Amino acid sequence: MDVHFTEAQPTDAEREAVDALLGPPTSGWEGAPRTLGDGHVALGGHGARSRRDQLLPALHAVSDGVGWISEGAINYICRRLTIPPADAYGVASFYALFSTTPRAPFVLHVCDDIACMAAGASELCAQLEKDVGLPGQPKQNGMATWLRSPCLGLCDRAPAALLLGAAHPPGSPGPPRAAFAPIDAAQVRGFFDASSKLLPRYYPPKTEGSDVRLLRRVGHINPKSFDDYHAAGGFSALRRAIELGPAGIIREVTESKLVGRGGAAFPTGRKWDAVAREPERPHYLVCNADESEPGTFKDRVLMEDDPFALVEAMTIAAIAGGCEHGYIYIRGEYPLAAQRLANAIEQARRHSMLGDDILERGIRFDIELRRGAGAYICGEETALFNSIEGFRGEPRNKPPFPVQKGLFGKPTIVNNVETLVNVLDIVLHGGKAYAATGTGDSTGTKLFCVSGHAAKPGLYEVPFGTTLRALIDLAGGVRDGKRLQTVLLGGAAGAFVTPDELDVPLTFEGVRAVNATLGSGVVIVFDETTDLKAILLRIAAFFRDESCGQCVPCRVGTVRQQELLQRLASAKPHGSMDVERALLAQIGQVMRDASICGLGQTASSAIESALAKFNLFSGASPR
Repeated sequence: MDVHFTEAQPTDAEREAVDALLGPPTSGWEGAPRTLGDGHVALGGHGARSRRDQLLPALHAVSDGVGWISEGAINYICRRLTIPPADAYGVASFYALFSTTPRAPFVLHVCDDIACMAAGASELCAQLEKDVGLPGQPKQNGMATWLRSPCLGLCDRAPAALLLGAAHPPGSPGPPRAAFAPIDAAQVRGFFDASSKLLPRYYPPKTEGSDVRLLRRVGHINPKSFDDYHAAGGFSALRRAIELGPAGIIREVTESKLVGRGGAAFPTGRKWDAVAREPERPHYLVCNADESEPGTFKDRVLMEDDPFALVEAMTIAAIAGGCEHGYIYIRGEYPLAAQRLANAIEQARRHSMLGDDILERGIRFDIELRRGAGAYICGEETALFNSIEGFRGEPRNKPPFPVQKGLFGKPTIVNNVETLVNVLDIVLHGGKAYAATGTGDSTGTKLFCVSGHAAKPGLYEVPFGTTLRALIDLAGGVRDGKRLQTVLLGGAAGAFVTPDELDVPLTFEGVRAVNATLGSGVVIVFDETTDLKAILLRIAAFFRDESCGQCVPCRVGTVRQQELLQRLASAKPHGSMDVERALLAQIGQVMRDASICGLGQTASSAIESALAKFNLFSGASPR
């Protein structure tokens, strides 16, 4: 792509998609016929540049409408937003769900990540390559294709697939966006034989728990109905929060000892208080709903089946932090969750739970939904800010921290979905009552995503302090009576736990005793038949693919880590096993010490834990 505008023009469909989002162009600055008054039009020049944050939605509009993003479409978007084409191309090419080269309008993304591997995804993909063709090859007269995909957040129904397609091209083979799980080769063949009815319907996940708070409405109310949510006690926490006021809300959240549920475990009350005290305005609230850690699906379940709870919780957080505008940044692989959240936001506005005068109390707050486009790195909060602002999703150096300079350079509260939904009970029943559940340093309940070879994979809510053994027993133990080999705790960025470590209490402090982390609540169970070498190779490939490439330690380290594991797996190390292990440890240490963000800092964690606890690659010998 040239740094300058080229002669390439958008198609009518591309132009219509962009105009439907941005409105028709009003001046020559934006691609309309030029007039003498263009220099004085408010949306020209600086006015257009101020809409840089519309770049990602505009790219989505074209991709959703046509299936890929052409040079002409980029030219048109850039004229509308006054962005250099090379800059926009750098953003469009950053995301895995976008294509800047011609591609079939319908793409079936078949997950081959860790949890789906345990359910036979490797064999499924091998069969598809034989029956359907290699990934990326067009089928159905060029209308459809399939690709391998990292985790789709459907681990409880693995193996899984996600269909993403253009809006309404002639002869379209299926719905524009839909998730399917579980799936098998025969069903995929049926889809590519132009019979999409053979694709299975996705049905709600299994959810259980011994102390259910967050999941109490899941499966029991209509997630599309404001009235159902209201009848189940919805928005009573918001009314109580208005009575408490900002200081009262922060006091209760602080007393609850609630910490972030996305992996960082930062105290929520301290974060909200820091933003509330910042004099610079405006303040922003961002819900990080980009859960992309392999094995994680808890936030998806909450958004799909209890979306009004997130809207209510965000409004309470906004009152506490003095925020007037909020964003939900949801991963692009969650079409159903995005649809239900959009409906919940609209209904909340209609019932005065969002907007310029919430419950007629003079409170102003509204929420905007932003879709990601397939980038694990955007789960990092500053990378997420860059993505919303219309830049590549690359992390920023810290300090300054988001509470001082976050989204658009303003003080910003960032929390994930599970963290925010916890606030409803805290406000209703008080921080001390909330802290009575769990342990002294890990209060409340926690959602755990149990998948892999568990007999009953699903989402489980238990009090902090429950042992890993008890959680696996809740999930029915290891399926088919097989022996447990290991558990991956915390996801690809987590650590492996051995069978003799199962009595570890699931608390932030407890898992440190076995050199593990809770992360975002991933629990992937592997039985005795699992090839751990293949799992480690998939983890290494995941981090290599998902590194944003901004910093050298991560960009180079993730590649070298994968290459080294491949050498060990093929029994062709460069030197002795001890030399290769030492090199692997050095690579991991450099990534931990020098990477800008958590991706590089944790990219070797699970791999190093497996090598420390299991006798892997022992058959490798020097060449």
